[in-house]
Amino acid sequence: MAMQAIWNDQVIAHSDDTVVIEGNHYFPAEDVDPSVLLKSDTTTSCAWKGEAHYYTVEVDGERLSDAAWYYPEPSAKAANIRGRIAFGADIEIIEE
Repeated sequence: MAMQAIWNDQVIAHSDDTVVIEGNHYFPAEDVDPSVLLKSDTTTSCAWKGEAHYYTVEVDGERLSDAAWYYPEPSAKAANIRGRIAFGADIEIIEE
């Protein structure tokens, strides 16, 4: 099943290979439009996944701070999300 991430009426990610963890679809990085991602200095720590790094999402000049995240070095328990990006609640995730 193909999934899409949409914000500000633009598809920012599309993939038939998402991994769902804790209700979040993790898209392969290559299936996310890199032009909408701006690196953020924000990081958070998850006890079982590791340290998350964030992106601000920008579409048509509008920004949504820290709306996407990834784990550059996930723990062994979360190895299946390496190289993947998830989106916050303000980004609509729909089945195509």
